[in-house]
Amino acid sequence: MISLGIDELCHRKPDFLHGKRLGLLANQSSTDHAFIHSRDRIRQAFPGQLTCLFSPQHGFFSEKQDNMIESAHARDAATGLPVYSLYGETRKPSPEMFADLDILLVDLIDVGTRVYTFIWTVVHCLETAAATGVQVLILDRPNPIGGRQVEGNLLKENCASFVGRCSIPMRHGMTLGELALFCNREMEINANLDVVPVRGWQREVMFPETGLPWVFPSPNMPSFHSALVYPGQVLWEGTNISEGRGTTLPFELFGAPFLEHEAVLASIDSTPLPGCLLRPLYFEPTSGKWAQQPCCGFQLHVTDSEIFLPYRTSLTLFQALLHLYPDQFAYKEPPYEYEFTRLPMDLILGDSAVRTGIENGVPILELEQAWQQELTGFLAQRSAVLLYE
Repeated sequence: MISLGIDELCHRKPDFLHGKRLGLLANQSSTDHAFIHSRDRIRQAFPGQLTCLFSPQHGFFSEKQDNMIESAHARDAATGLPVYSLYGETRKPSPEMFADLDILLVDLIDVGTRVYTFIWTVVHCLETAAATGVQVLILDRPNPIGGRQVEGNLLKENCASFVGRCSIPMRHGMTLGELALFCNREMEINANLDVVPVRGWQREVMFPETGLPWVFPSPNMPSFHSALVYPGQVLWEGTNISEGRGTTLPFELFGAPFLEHEAVLASIDSTPLPGCLLRPLYFEPTSGKWAQQPCCGFQLHVTDSEIFLPYRTSLTLFQALLHLYPDQFAYKEPPYEYEFTRLPMDLILGDSAVRTGIENGVPILELEQAWQQELTGFLAQRSAVLLYE
């Protein structure tokens, strides 16, 4: 059976934690296999040592729906502890927020995609920790979409933002702990960082095989299936195509009123898209893009998660819609994740050259080949921090 980092910590109760003041970066999904929240596990294992809580994007209870919807500082009703929001007036903790702790524990569910902001909140915490002498301890969890598959171009420096601050691909194939180790080293933060690994997880294991319950880490990540398609379907956030927000199947559904099923399917027919099926349908979002308007679109069904290529699939669809509907398709204008001038699509893709290649009709397989060498280099870099084999 898989034992999470929080389980290992509370079972082993390492001596170096004795008498230390603890903070916890978490949200409502930070639970064990029995749905007991990590703050409660920590308070039981280390009585009187937990001094404060920190929350990432979407709030401590994952109640905030969209990007740039801020959470205020609060007080946790269950424990009386202060909750410092790291997605509000600031995204980086101040030294004053770290004044009452010696060790920051981090227990967050990551979904294996560069643009998911939780890792960048952790990186901000590492920077403050390095400046204040606070230790950071990641209570690791499995990467829900596996640790073998890696896909996409590397982030370029001129596209760095709160949806990507380190040169990694869209699907990075690391756990949060491994990714924190990678960023701490590659970004030369040099914080005092350690990881409590998951016991019993292997890189090829995806979430359904873990036996763990899925507790949604953010409002539009309701299931493993939404996480599985997210490394590609997140692209629609940079366009006027609905990514399914305002429906019960965010990121699995996508579309717009001006799409035509047969035209879209015909335009992508020449590109191999293994492990998935696009099922034509109509849907009507209750909020967000095209709210209360019927959208012609598709549900993306993953038929074989081992060979499914989410980034290739959505890039192919993105290129098809861009060229099929030049008068109706549009990019989202700034702001996006607190960037007020740069094109959101470039921040999501991580490289403006990928966007221009798609606009110029460069085949997706050719774009993939162009970034293969840098992806190979990333895999070599990544090997130094991998905790699971």
